[in-house]
Amino acid sequence: MADVLSPGQLKRLAVHKYSVQGTSVFEPLMQRFWRWLVEQLPLWWAPNAITLAGLFVNVVTSLIVVYYAPDGKQDVPAWASMLTALGLFTYQALDAVDGKQARRTNSSSPLGELFDHGCDALSTVFVTLAMCSSLQLGYHPEWMFFECFAGTALFYLSHWQTYVSGTLKFGYVDVTEAQLVVMSIHILSAVFGQGFWAFQLPIIGLELKQITVLCSVGFSLLFSIRNNTAVIFLEGGVGKNGSTIAGTSVLFPIVPITTVYALAVMIAMKSTTSLFQSHPCLYVISFGMLTAKVTNKLVVAHMTKSSIDFLDTIFLGPGMLFLNQYFNEILNEYIVLWMCTFYCTVDLMRYSMSVCIQICEYLNIYCFKVSTPRMPTSDEDSADGSSRDSPSVRQTRSMHRQRQKQK
Repeated sequence: MADVLSPGQLKRLAVHKYSVQGTSVFEPLMQRFWRWLVEQLPLWWAPNAITLAGLFVNVVTSLIVVYYAPDGKQDVPAWASMLTALGLFTYQALDAVDGKQARRTNSSSPLGELFDHGCDALSTVFVTLAMCSSLQLGYHPEWMFFECFAGTALFYLSHWQTYVSGTLKFGYVDVTEAQLVVMSIHILSAVFGQGFWAFQLPIIGLELKQITVLCSVGFSLLFSIRNNTAVIFLEGGVGKNGSTIAGTSVLFPIVPITTVYALAVMIAMKSTTSLFQSHPCLYVISFGMLTAKVTNKLVVAHMTKSSIDFLDTIFLGPGMLFLNQYFNEILNEYIVLWMCTFYCTVDLMRYSMSVCIQICEYLNIYCFKVSTPRMPTSDEDSADGSSRDSPSVRQTRSMHRQRQKQK
């Protein structure tokens, strides 16, 4: 695979330090369970393997709901809704203990943080999609579109703030609470049936499912504005003259994510076959892969203190849909949507694998095996900077160069 990260980015990544601030309402309570859980795990279970196992369970259980309600309208079996709630709970727990396992096994590394955030970016897509299917928001496609893309936008916004301030900040109501709400939605759907969400409230004339969307997004936006938006647009960054941690404009990260959503809206509106209304789940997954990669590149930019590359091969995916519409749909839009989804998924996987392989080679660690990274201890300097590194680091860097030459 072609290298994605430059030598300078790898060096800055190696000395990156994880910085987090804030605690949500339910987190102290959940921490008791998570601390107990991590003690039950064998020491040979690698932290990244824990994260990946949680993601796999979450995605599979979410896809079961999508299978039964591909357009977000059909009834989902009670067992499937309950299984999805359990899958999300499993993901939440494993996602919370992977860092604890890394510290427990002395295998903490920048790769672990990057791997964790990358899985979270992908998980967000499937969590919101499964929730929309459970609420049967397919009967209100505009609401479904809004909920799915709002979820990924809020996740992107939190890492945009981190790119600006250098610190990931959690609010009083954050991801833990959001996941608990989604679990509750699936459980209520299993117990009372999905018709429960179609109950129309008197006076206001909105269905319970619509109130749920408004409350979930509303509360998220409220605390996001306090923790993220205010930092980005009012306080400024930690870099020179209020720039980002990489010394770049605090406003530029809006460009990639806005481009994604602009394409999603434009293609959905211009479709003569009502592509999103007919296949909302596949449409969301397709553009979800796109938002996941854009978010991953933002996280990489933060951890490597580098600028964000706007141009990306993954945009060829929605480009297929755009060109097909431009030429009056010479191919069936549903087929092109499948092509777009497949391409974007493969592109995201290729990028993620390439980044992981590069970091593993540079730090001389394994991705899914417990290993202690050999990281530089000197301050950031030039792209090479080997003169001020420790002997072990110089040896690791020499091994990395030898591998590159062999390629």
